[in-house]
Amino acid sequence: MTESYVKKLSTILLDAVTDKDPLVQEQVCSALCALGESQPEEALSAWEEYLQQHGKLAHPYRTMILRAMEVVVSSHISELDKDMARAIILLASSEMTKVKELVCDWQQAASNVLVAVGKRFIGRVMEEMLSKFQPGVLPHYFVVQTLANLSVSNVFGMVPFLTSILNTMLPMLGMAKHDTMRVVFCCALQHFSESTLEYLANLDQAPDPTVRKDAFATDIFSAYHILFHQWLQSREAKLRLAVVEALGPMSHLLPSEKLEEQLPKLLPGVLALYKKHAETFHVSKSLGQILEAAVSVGSRTLEVQLDSLLAALHAQICVPVESSSPLVMSNQKEVLRCFTVLACRSPDRLLAFLLPKLDTNNERTRVGTLQVLRHVINSAAAQMEVKKPFILSSMRLPLLDTNSKVKRAVVQVISAMAHHGYLEQPGGEAMIEYIVQQCALPPETERPGPGSEDPTADSVRAVSVSTLYLVSTTVDRMSAVLWPYLLEFLTPLRFTGALTPLCKSLVHLAQKRREAGADALLIQYDDSKGTLPSPYAITTRLLAVCSNPYLGDGRGAASLRLLNVLHRDIHPLLHQRWATTIPLLLDYLDEYTEETLSQKEWEEKLLMFLRDTLTVVPDNTWICQLSLEMCKQLSCYSEAPQEKNFLYKCIGTTLGATSRKEVVRERLQELLETARYQEEAEREGLARCFGICAISHLDDTLAQLEDFVRSDVFRKSIGIFNIFKDRSENEVDKVKSALILCYGHVAAQAPRELVLAKVESDILRNVFQCFHTKDPALKLCLVQSVCMASQAICSSAQASSFHFSRKAELVAQMMEFIKAEPPDSLRTPIRKKAMLACTYLVPLEPALEEQARSDMIHGCLHSVMAVVPGPEGEDGDQESLYLDTTHALEDLLTSLLRRNMTPQGLQIMVEHLSPWIKSPRGHERVRALGLSACLLRFFLEHLHISALVPFHNLGLLVGLFSPRCADLWPATRQEAVSCVYSLLYLQLGYEGFSRDYRDDVAEQLLTLKDGLVHPDPAVLLHTCHSIAQIIAKRLPPDQLISLLLTMFESLGDPDKNCSRAATVMINSLLKERGNMLLEKVPEIVSVLRSKLQETREEHILQAAQHSVYLLASQHRAAVVSSLLGSPLPFDSHTCTLWRALAVEPSLAAQVLGLLLERMSRDVPFKESRAFLLSSSPSRVATLLPLAATCALREVVLAPASGPAVLELYPQLFVALLLRVSCTVGVQLPRTLQAKERRSASSALDPRTFEPCSSAVDALQAVLLRGGNEDVVQRMELEGGWELLRTSAGHEEGVTRLASAMAKFAGPRLPLVMKALVCIQSSVYEIQRVTSTAFLAELLNSNVVNDLMLLESLLNNLVARQKDTCAGVRRLVLRGLANIASSSPDKVRAHGPQLLTAMIGGLDDGDDRHSLVALEAMAGLARLLGLVEPQDLRPVLLHVAIRIRPFFDSDKMEFRSASICLFGHLNKACHGDCEDVFLEQVVGGLAPLLLHLRDPQAPVAGACRFALRMCGPNLECEELAAAFQKHLQEGQGLHFGEFLNTTCKHLMHHFPDLLGRLVSTSLFYFKSSWEDVRAAAPMLTGFLVLHVEPEHRPQVDLEQLTAALQLLLQDPAPAVRMKAAETLGRLVKFA
Repeated sequence: MTESYVKKLSTILLDAVTDKDPLVQEQVCSALCALGESQPEEALSAWEEYLQQHGKLAHPYRTMILRAMEVVVSSHISELDKDMARAIILLASSEMTKVKELVCDWQQAASNVLVAVGKRFIGRVMEEMLSKFQPGVLPHYFVVQTLANLSVSNVFGMVPFLTSILNTMLPMLGMAKHDTMRVVFCCALQHFSESTLEYLANLDQAPDPTVRKDAFATDIFSAYHILFHQWLQSREAKLRLAVVEALGPMSHLLPSEKLEEQLPKLLPGVLALYKKHAETFHVSKSLGQILEAAVSVGSRTLEVQLDSLLAALHAQICVPVESSSPLVMSNQKEVLRCFTVLACRSPDRLLAFLLPKLDTNNERTRVGTLQVLRHVINSAAAQMEVKKPFILSSMRLPLLDTNSKVKRAVVQVISAMAHHGYLEQPGGEAMIEYIVQQCALPPETERPGPGSEDPTADSVRAVSVSTLYLVSTTVDRMSAVLWPYLLEFLTPLRFTGALTPLCKSLVHLAQKRREAGADALLIQYDDSKGTLPSPYAITTRLLAVCSNPYLGDGRGAASLRLLNVLHRDIHPLLHQRWATTIPLLLDYLDEYTEETLSQKEWEEKLLMFLRDTLTVVPDNTWICQLSLEMCKQLSCYSEAPQEKNFLYKCIGTTLGATSRKEVVRERLQELLETARYQEEAEREGLARCFGICAISHLDDTLAQLEDFVRSDVFRKSIGIFNIFKDRSENEVDKVKSALILCYGHVAAQAPRELVLAKVESDILRNVFQCFHTKDPALKLCLVQSVCMASQAICSSAQASSFHFSRKAELVAQMMEFIKAEPPDSLRTPIRKKAMLACTYLVPLEPALEEQARSDMIHGCLHSVMAVVPGPEGEDGDQESLYLDTTHALEDLLTSLLRRNMTPQGLQIMVEHLSPWIKSPRGHERVRALGLSACLLRFFLEHLHISALVPFHNLGLLVGLFSPRCADLWPATRQEAVSCVYSLLYLQLGYEGFSRDYRDDVAEQLLTLKDGLVHPDPAVLLHTCHSIAQIIAKRLPPDQLISLLLTMFESLGDPDKNCSRAATVMINSLLKERGNMLLEKVPEIVSVLRSKLQETREEHILQAAQHSVYLLASQHRAAVVSSLLGSPLPFDSHTCTLWRALAVEPSLAAQVLGLLLERMSRDVPFKESRAFLLSSSPSRVATLLPLAATCALREVVLAPASGPAVLELYPQLFVALLLRVSCTVGVQLPRTLQAKERRSASSALDPRTFEPCSSAVDALQAVLLRGGNEDVVQRMELEGGWELLRTSAGHEEGVTRLASAMAKFAGPRLPLVMKALVCIQSSVYEIQRVTSTAFLAELLNSNVVNDLMLLESLLNNLVARQKDTCAGVRRLVLRGLANIASSSPDKVRAHGPQLLTAMIGGLDDGDDRHSLVALEAMAGLARLLGLVEPQDLRPVLLHVAIRIRPFFDSDKMEFRSASICLFGHLNKACHGDCEDVFLEQVVGGLAPLLLHLRDPQAPVAGACRFALRMCGPNLECEELAAAFQKHLQEGQGLHFGEFLNTTCKHLMHHFPDLLGRLVSTSLFYFKSSWEDVRAAAPMLTGFLVLHVEPEHRPQVDLEQLTAALQLLLQDPAPAVRMKAAETLGRLVKFA
């Protein structure tokens, strides 16, 4: 029986192997393997028999079976008996050789079976193979292949057979005519040779240690003869490669004399293959093996072949390497291995071949040669030792190559040389210089573009930097070579890019020498050849490049560290000071980045470091030498203006430290003669140098400048420039610019006590000669110099007594420069510098004339105020320039005001600013107000009152500034308040109050000022009103008239905001005249009503609203009637007027009452047929209720309507809710539809006018105005408002509205409910549904208990249970079930009534899938846990039986609800489950498990819940625990793992259920859902897996096997896979 059942299962699975789906085939094979793992002997026997009986089975399927056999044999080889092994060997041999043609997959699988068996039964396999490997008969391809693979898998077992195999094989080689057979013979010979070599290498472990290489030599040579002399000549590339692969290992087995004899032919023959094959890895590998064999026997023939070998190998190494091709990379490694063999054998010949190749200009040749050279330097170091000079000399031309690939290869060769002592030889210095040159390459040129042919991952520069540092730090023998040689590369300009790696290497080398040599100097100049840079050159170079510290990978920090290490060599006295100062500079650099570092602060720190150094070294000779070196190096920085500028400063600092005046004059003269005046940075640097020098040598500096102006050199320069007539004037101006800048910096830097005496006679005298120029650069230099000179004069202690005779002339010249600038744009700092110069000149004596002062103010204002602001996101430099210019203007105006600190002087300033304050351009207003505020603050801060005098122009000034508090620009508003604030305190000052007095009323302006940044219009008007009140309290009576007159002028202000502010302020000031305004109400209303059609100004709109309010107070009904007659939809003007009616609460309540009455006066809609053939009439809204609804919304939107809404809240809420229900799907009248289409096309109103939407909007407005914002927000978040508007979602929208009302508006519900109950008899079905839905949802909230509404609500709903509308009946059941949420404690009292209603709902109507029944199941699920057990027990079984058919319903909702209810039935029975109900639990177990794979997630979730509830009733703790562990909500489920665990516990505790569960799962084999159909065999398989074999009788194996066999034909691949898997498990019952 056992054998027959295993055989039957095998047959079924083997038949299924032919499935078309690859995954199913794979699963079938896995099932076969599972059978084999369980019963290997029987399974293998069955498979063997099957293959014997099904000879016509296609070979792809035979292949799968053979692969399964290989798996089982491999894992159970030790368990196979000899008979089974023999049967398998015979079968596999037969399958392998059944057809002569090659069918690779099939025959390879059979061969693999033989190889697997051969690991233990090598003798039997060999017996079978040798029977098919007979002398004189060409064997099958895979017989030879199998022999080859056996030799690899079982070396010790196969080698003893090789002699006889080779004896038989050799004659066959001549018989093999087809290339495929020749290829497999080659493969066999290769593996045989490799196995033999492995056997001989491990003789100590071999079964026969007497085996010797000689035993194979003759046969191998015979085979070699055929392979090499005959087959290698084939045209078939695959055969040639197979031959060459075999020749490599075979060469080691050839007799020595034969190998020596064959080498002259063998090597050329192998080399020739390079030209015939693109993939040459196998050729190179074999060649390497042949060369190793030749060297091992001491071949002399190799020397003869060396040239051709080297040429061929070199050609291979020069092939471009593609990193994505592993074979090409491997070929390169094999070729290099060949070069290593040859280098050890014939180093001289190798170098004689290689080194001349370096002279070629071909990139690939040179790169390949360098690659080989590097390899042999590393791998054949001993042989290359004496060849070092030749190798070094051969590198001359590669060092000149500019190709990046060549450069990279050269760097790698030099790196190898460094490690092997080459660089210590003559010529090594050139190698080091080359590395440094590559380190100096610019990084940006190194990045290959996307289309570049250069595949190198690292740039030449990066490799060079890394190489230099590694050689410096890790190769000890290089220290003596690199030090002090690397110092020579510090100063040459071409090595600037390499400074950072150079400094790092030098620091490391110097530290090593310092540690070794104690206090000795690191640099020995006596031993050098004069090529080392001097201490002055090193100091200058490193200090200059530090000015740009982050360039070149942080060369600043590297240079400072090198300076610190070389302190004794720079000067012996610097050790202690630099040990303190340099680390501080390094810490400063670490704190910042290139983006955050302040260049000015950093340069100042470096100059301080230099000054400190010069102080420590009080040696004039050393200082003079340093200054000389700095001057020499200036020319090196022509392409680096920043470093050159800084070096100029260093020169000035150094000259200032020396006491030798002749040296100072000499250096300054040299600088003036050699400066490149055409460059702005150079001119600036030269001027700064002279300024710094003047601190210590003012007289000498001025004298040198004067000498240069008078010298032949200066005149010669001008003369030379005159030759180029079109350029002469410009070039001369450049020289003049530099000289003028020098004078300015000298004036600014020199000691103040010395400057006054020389400013007019020596400094400004030369400046005045250059004023008549058109060159912008010269202008700027003139202005800068004048500014610096003026500032120097003002900051002097004797400035007050200084009489500047040419002051007026200078001021006039500055104003000329300012006026020449374009008024609408700001591109240069000329006007800023000119205004600063004027600011410094104004306080000096003599004073300016009045007209000159006025012209100065007017010109400067015009040059700054009219500048057009740049676009958003303008560059920071432009913005900074404008701010600096504005500050310069402020300083100038305050300087002028200081000269006339009187109300009249202030009035003059404001008169100049007044046109700009009223400008129609906002940017001009904000600038003018800012300047005004600044001047007023200055005036207030410097106010000195000697006698009480009136501030007679206060009213004019307040009237000018106060309307600007409502300016369109926020900044202007704030500045205006600041101006008013300062004016009020000025008035208090003139009244005699002290400067520190703080007035409470005036201080209120500051709190108002903060609210003017982004105010809404209402706040802005209120703020203006408050400002007017503050002004009224502090304004003297005599100023009121002037203030009002000024404000009336502001009513026509082009800025309407300011006009409105003036209106508000005037009304506030004239508040006592309100009676007159009341008398003119009719006229004002008439005017403003007409204005509404012309303008949208706020004050006109407010007047119109006020007049409508007055009219409605006396003619309420008439106003409402007339406004209701306005065209629909209401325009914005009409809406505004409606809202005006809510100003006063009592009026608003009366208006709302009228609107409610108009809403209910007419029917909500009329039915009409749009077309004669229309199947159903369309509903069209009636006009009066529609207009009343829209009007009601507008009234309620007014904030003042709050009290009225609260008073009428229940009536408004119910009326609008029912209005919403009656307008769902209702259309506009045709006339309004056309109007709405026109409105939509013109896009005047973004809101669509529609009856239902208008009702929903009105309801929202009532809720908001009634204080129920939370209700509106909750509905918005849940999408309730959109649901209310649609027919499909209206009921859900009402439910969500009721829920929100219950949560946030509980106290309002009794009156609302009372109004809704009255709708029970409504003739409109939709209104009954809406009211029932609302009341039903109220029962879902605990608020019904708090308000004692439960009983009345319950009675009302029960009364509706017989309603003719199914929707009402369904909602009644929902409401009754909601008691479980709101009043669980009341469920027991009403249990029988509730259960009766629910069970009645289960049987509602004739439709099996009635929605009422669905609602009843959902309701029962909620109530079961709360009713009395004695009430539940009678109906429990009835409910379980009634809902069982729904488990497999086609509708997801019914499956989900019924399964969920089944779970609740189980939950209600915990601990008290009757046997009859337990039967239902057991019966539902399999469906619940399988529906976990239901395609609908809610059904699967319900099954999780139901199974968790069923667990305790099954009285199995392990099963209940498994359900709880795996089936938690929201937790991922590994269905296979869970089902496995469940079946394990079921079969352990309830093995008697096996038959019942299997039969139930058989029912689901025919399920319409694929996943459930696939889960059913899974359940069966796991049950079988875990049940004990003695329970087998419960299962009808025939039926089960037949069903599974049928599932193997299922259209779904997943089902077929699970069926095959289960079949594999049925072996347990075998």
